[in-house]
Amino acid sequence: MAAIFAGLVFILAGQEPVGKGLILGTIFSIINFIVMGEMLPLKIGKSKNKTFFFSLASIFSRYVLLAIPLLIAFKFDQYNLISVVVGIFMVQLFILAEQIFINFSSNHRKQA
Repeated sequence: MAAIFAGLVFILAGQEPVGKGLILGTIFSIINFIVMGEMLPLKIGKSKNKTFFFSLASIFSRYVLLAIPLLIAFKFDQYNLISVVVGIFMVQLFILAEQIFINFSSNHRKQA
């Protein structure tokens, strides 16, 4: 939601390629996390070799998925490449920020 809001702000500020790139990268990052979550249960109960090859195929397919917005940004001028990269890492950055905030607030409560 924050990336969509930030992208909208950039678009309204006249920086359409930056806003579109941020939104494009974030959408593909969200799809990547959904695919990862859906593939995890499929590994349970399989042999070690099947799990290994399934994991390799999963990683490769998700890399291909994340390459799509990069290729789009590289090919079309209506998307900013740097903002696409930031959008791809937006979900991970917010997960990390949430964990840091939770850790900081719990440490702050322990000291009080």
